[in-house]
Amino acid sequence: MPGGRLTQQERQQIALGLADGLAYAEIARRLERPTSTVTREVMRNGGPTSYRADLAHRATERRAHRRKQSAPRGPEAAQDAYGRDAEAVREYEETLTTVFIASGTPKMMARVMASLTISDSGSLTAAELVARLQVSPASVSKAISFLDTQGMVRRERDERRRERYVVDNDIMYEGMMASARSMAQVAETARQGVGILGSGTQAGTRLENIARFLDFVAENTARAADQAREILHTKPEPAAPDS
Repeated sequence: MPGGRLTQQERQQIALGLADGLAYAEIARRLERPTSTVTREVMRNGGPTSYRADLAHRATERRAHRRKQSAPRGPEAAQDAYGRDAEAVREYEETLTTVFIASGTPKMMARVMASLTISDSGSLTAAELVARLQVSPASVSKAISFLDTQGMVRRERDERRRERYVVDNDIMYEGMMASARSMAQVAETARQGVGILGSGTQAGTRLENIARFLDFVAENTARAADQAREILHTKPEPAAPDS
């Protein structure tokens, strides 16, 4: 099975496979690559509808060049406390960022969210985000303001009175509940339109169906989030000792 980075020819085969409507697993099988490699490649380069082999190849070269320029050298290079592969971590952060973008999160906000999510503490200061993402303080401030209003991060002060931005176990739960409330509000607004446009009209029927659909989804989303909340606080079982 081939290893290493994808070649430009392989990226062209991925693009052709997507154009033919092939699943990631089938494309990966033809390339003799893991399905995760193809999935990550497509998601970090525009998604299945926007993927272009030439742009993806150039983007990968630019990322590699930036990493080479910014990578610390010599004894000052930071060591990961868990011995993780730094390159694999960087690639995963890019993949997670791309998935957040594909789900509708603006790019800068997605980058901040991904950095917070993969940090072991689940929290970073503005200065740490600026250094980690190599962006301006204004960009971080704007991203945090957006994420804060969406309930996707929270703010707290550390022992040095610095403001830290936190993604913890309850953030995902609160985000799902906020989504349920938002759907319920849209449903209520749609239902108000039925009274104005008439329940027997095409527009009124459409709005009524939208309201009933969103009521159902919102209710089930909130119920499922409540039922599954404890999962967010479950600690993994310790590994069994070698015999």
